[in-house]
Amino acid sequence: MLQDSLSAVEARYQELTRQIEENMTNYQLVADLSKEKAELEDIVRKSREYSQTVQSIEEAGTLLEADDEDMRTLAREDLEKLKPLAEDLERELKSLLIPKDPRDKRNVIMEIRAGTGGDEAGLFASDLFRMYSRYAEKNNWGIEVLSQNDTGIGGLKEIIFLVKGKGSYSKLKYESGVHRVQRIPVTESSGRIHTSTITVAVLAEVEDVDISIPDSDLRIDVYKSAGAGGQNVQKNATAIRITHIPSGIVVACQDERSQGQNRLRAMSILRARIYEIEEQKRQQAEEANRRAQVGTGERSEKIRTYNFPQSRVTDHRINLSSHNLPSVLEGELDIFIDELSIREETERLV
Repeated sequence: MLQDSLSAVEARYQELTRQIEENMTNYQLVADLSKEKAELEDIVRKSREYSQTVQSIEEAGTLLEADDEDMRTLAREDLEKLKPLAEDLERELKSLLIPKDPRDKRNVIMEIRAGTGGDEAGLFASDLFRMYSRYAEKNNWGIEVLSQNDTGIGGLKEIIFLVKGKGSYSKLKYESGVHRVQRIPVTESSGRIHTSTITVAVLAEVEDVDISIPDSDLRIDVYKSAGAGGQNVQKNATAIRITHIPSGIVVACQDERSQGQNRLRAMSILRARIYEIEEQKRQQAEEANRRAQVGTGERSEKIRTYNFPQSRVTDHRINLSSHNLPSVLEGELDIFIDELSIREETERLV
């Protein structure tokens, strides 16, 4: 099965090489063919290395029957090195052959909303935004706030922000779901632990060409932004609320000073939400043909708990805990994200 797949990739790679050489004057065609060829290069390189390693194992195996003891010893030593190498290459090739999520290279729109828990939920929503900001810093990604609704005491009712950087969606897509916090609020005099929840949604940024939304499907309302009072209250109606009539999705933006900028941001968020819904439908249809659905309701499930008294963070999807909560809140998330990535890859190999 693996060899058949590798042979097909090698044949396609050779065919692309031939087509590029025969169409050098057609720049657009060559560009398209070269892009596809580049996507196959890692597989072809590893495949050739794997084939050479398998051949060397076979040759070493025949030497085990040699009359010369020194030759047999050398063969055994070679096999000790070659067999683990072949296993590693086979594992890498299986991973490379898995169809990649086309959204993995995109920027991310993240939405954090305070759930149950009142002010404490809002404060932890602010903590999560800081955590993701630190994680973005560590990965050299940029952060741009699209919409923000404060609680007034340092917390957040809601914040929507864009994470810009290579591979941001491939990492942050695992953060979608319900995050639970257990800690003693500053205002709690009896020392009682409170439990609050925060929801996180992760959407791949969508371009205009990815999804078309007819104007007839939209209702757009313009209103004055809610300021902090005094001179900060805007006199002009610049805030935008867009309702997607078929789905009922509502997006509001008021952070920018111009109506046009708020409209652009609102449409960006709306496209991402609609695209996510359509992508989930497509993935569910594909998964139904392969195995029972796993995690299709993840967004409504508790995925992680942050226990402050015990300085423990537990990811319930992989039953993995970190006992260094402060470092996690400083953006050390790869302990969970790496394991979640491995789990997803393993499931797709089944």
